[in-house]
Amino acid sequence: MRYIRNSKLHKIFKMNKNIIYVLSLIVLLFSCTEKKNKKESLEKSRETAIVLPQTGEMYLLVGTYTSVKGSKGIYVYRFDTETGESEKVSIMEVANPSYLTLSPDEEFVYSVGENAEEEEGMAHAFSFDKKTGQLTLINSQSTQSAGPCYITIDKKGKNVHTANYSGGSISSFQVRNDGGLSELVSLIQFKGSGTDTVRQKSSHVHCVQYSPDGRYLFATDLGTDKIYRMEAMEAVFEGQPSISESTLIAFVTPPGTGPRHFDFHPGEDYVYLLGELSGEVIVYDYNDGYLKMKQTIASDTVGARGSADIHVSPDGKFLYTSNRLEADGIAIFSINPNDGKLTRVGYQLTARHPRNFVITPNGKFLLVASRDDNKIQVFAIDNQTGLLTDTNQDILLDKPVCLKFAAMANRE
Repeated sequence: MRYIRNSKLHKIFKMNKNIIYVLSLIVLLFSCTEKKNKKESLEKSRETAIVLPQTGEMYLLVGTYTSVKGSKGIYVYRFDTETGESEKVSIMEVANPSYLTLSPDEEFVYSVGENAEEEEGMAHAFSFDKKTGQLTLINSQSTQSAGPCYITIDKKGKNVHTANYSGGSISSFQVRNDGGLSELVSLIQFKGSGTDTVRQKSSHVHCVQYSPDGRYLFATDLGTDKIYRMEAMEAVFEGQPSISESTLIAFVTPPGTGPRHFDFHPGEDYVYLLGELSGEVIVYDYNDGYLKMKQTIASDTVGARGSADIHVSPDGKFLYTSNRLEADGIAIFSINPNDGKLTRVGYQLTARHPRNFVITPNGKFLLVASRDDNKIQVFAIDNQTGLLTDTNQDILLDKPVCLKFAAMANRE
């Protein structure tokens, strides 16, 4: 009897074991299918992220350094993204709007007012009529820090921040219902120095940008060779800061880098940083707010120590950087689709002092603000090689230093 019971138990155990085995196969199959679907969904979303939008005519907004006999403020042009032709539309008079940004719906424009080195700078808010291309000043607020040189806005259009080069700080403002700026909400001050006894005596915050998902605010400090990262918060109350200083962490770059500008890849988890002083591009893997350095490659090969701007092409295939002071021009790199690493493929000479540049959203043209030759150069992009060809369709303007595109509204 005992043997029979054990035999029955053995059969039951064997049957249960088979059931567990089948169930395990089902779970494994489901898991693999889910992973495959997630992978396909991720790949599809990345493909969607780099779909080239907006063709035809767009507005080109130009920030300048102003003077009595020179530029007067922000200039608006119509620009044909298919032909490279342009036409001036309007001027908004304002002092030294050296960097601009647009609200997510492009109904408002925000600019810095970069005053003398030791003076407090300004942040300006404008409404933007996308039918006529006219800007109207809403209000202006003090940054309460010197030398604002970069301005950004969050994805919800609720918070604006300036990077203050001379002040070594970040100024933050809330956006009012009418698109204007609140008084200063917070001022985050940085301290420190770098190895360059001339250019890195103190903190010089040069750029401030949100991560693509809007969860983090990153800032570069040319003076201390650091990239700062802070968590973004939902500012529920009026006057409440939208970035948490208590969450600040710093990523240290190689000594003498002089971090200036950076750009996120449009479809992959890579970040590209340009060092103004080192003249090098540093490639990082990006993972949920963290940076891991993987490559360093030269942008400036003549040691001019004046590298300026950096942008990935809309299709994610190429990276461009501008270099000033000697051999002024644009360095061109191809991006390895498997790991994001760079290979230098060319160099395009430009007019003097290419401080800032922009790529049309359809990826056909690259426009360079050549400050000291008082013009914006229009280069055609070869979408197979990434190389540039001067179209000789220059836009003549005194001291252009910032270029931004905006969609045009249909005229009724």
